[in-house]
Amino acid sequence: MSKSNKIPERMCIVCREMKPKNELIRLVLIDNDIKIDAKQKLPGRGVWVDRNATCIHNLEKRKVLNRTFKKEINPDIYKELESMINE
Repeated sequence: MSKSNKIPERMCIVCREMKPKNELIRLVLIDNDIKIDAKQKLPGRGVWVDRNATCIHNLEKRKVLNRTFKKEINPDIYKELESMINE
């Protein structure tokens, strides 16, 4: 396999599994606010979460984003994530 065919992998911050980038959702801290980075191009500190209901549920339940970004997270982001994976 040549280097150009290698698919980049990232780790889900909830389940800690390595997966291809296109199977994960990137969340970025920009201007003290969490944004969903659909195109995976936004600047700033980013974390990756699996596109499944279990990981999204545990992300909120365990307050993983609060610990990762060291701030209180607006609960609306979890609703956005759930609607994104239900599409």
